[in-house]
Amino acid sequence: MKITAAVTTAPCADFVFKELTLSDPNPNEVLVRVVATGVCHTDAGARDSQFPTNYPIVLGHEAAGIVEETGVGVTSVQKGDHVILSYCYCGNCPSCLTGNPGGCKENGRLNFGGKMEDGAFRLHDNGQPVHSFFGQSSFATYAVANEKNVVKVDKDIDLALLGPLGCGILTGCATVLNGIKPDFASSIVILGCGAVGLSAVMGAKLSMCDTIIAVDINDERLALAKELGATHTINGKHGDVTAAILEATNGLGANYGVDTTGNKHVLLQGLKGIAPAGKLVVVAVGYGDVTIDIAGDILFPTRTIQGMIEGAVMPKEFIPKLISYYKKGLFPFDKLICFYDFKDINQAFADTKSGKSIKAVLRINA
Repeated sequence: MKITAAVTTAPCADFVFKELTLSDPNPNEVLVRVVATGVCHTDAGARDSQFPTNYPIVLGHEAAGIVEETGVGVTSVQKGDHVILSYCYCGNCPSCLTGNPGGCKENGRLNFGGKMEDGAFRLHDNGQPVHSFFGQSSFATYAVANEKNVVKVDKDIDLALLGPLGCGILTGCATVLNGIKPDFASSIVILGCGAVGLSAVMGAKLSMCDTIIAVDINDERLALAKELGATHTINGKHGDVTAAILEATNGLGANYGVDTTGNKHVLLQGLKGIAPAGKLVVVAVGYGDVTIDIAGDILFPTRTIQGMIEGAVMPKEFIPKLISYYKKGLFPFDKLICFYDFKDINQAFADTKSGKSIKAVLRINA
């Protein structure tokens, strides 16, 4: 079928709209009419070749849409269902089989390799292959995805809101709720108040953390963090972040931390503010080389640094929980979202980079 897609043709290039050919869904695949899709820093990183990326490529990996057709063997969804498209995973490796598909051994190939799970292309431009992304390529009017990364959702909620639950907002909240599982009345510091960080703040509130510290350099975002559940805010421009974390925790340090910034200086400041036997979870990229005092910052304080992808959750199980929290007024992620028309995709990326938008969402067939 013919579709319209925003194509990336070269590193750092603006998106170009093209008519492409999308193949019919193969066995275990689903054709989805994309209603809306989120803009994520991972898309920007791939566009700008911060990750190994093949061009031309159709990016986009936070889609919400409606099932148009199912391939042979698909049982979890049918035509007309409302769905979210999340990340792709093999389903067969030890990480997948133990409920942590974020640690899938095929993660790189399936999400960043430029082809679908079977190693073939689904998108073509006048017969020439166009690379895919995260097993969906949702900067397009239609997308084909494997059934594994298609999550059925209720129809009584605005579908255009839901795409970011497939990656960024999922990552922030799930890292706290599922990955860290904070003890009741514990303390946590969230480094960075973008979509992932603010979702982590909401996850910390849901976890009933007693002290929730948000760190950023944008006062408006810090004010929103306070509204969403932060008990303390720190503007990193105005003093020593480590000292401020210690002050907020009566000199003890935070029991847990989540770094969403990809900034090595912030990472180290946060690490030094973690309590003895505490844990700092890293969910961002872009740090470059980081020098850590293993004895002083890790061994003797018995601290842990852990990497985590997508909150170490099964999307099909966790995304419905997030929607349930939202319906109950416990997870107001809609406060992060700013809508753009699909034609304004380049502006949406510019506003995301500048910080004007926290979570840009493109309306495509909305």
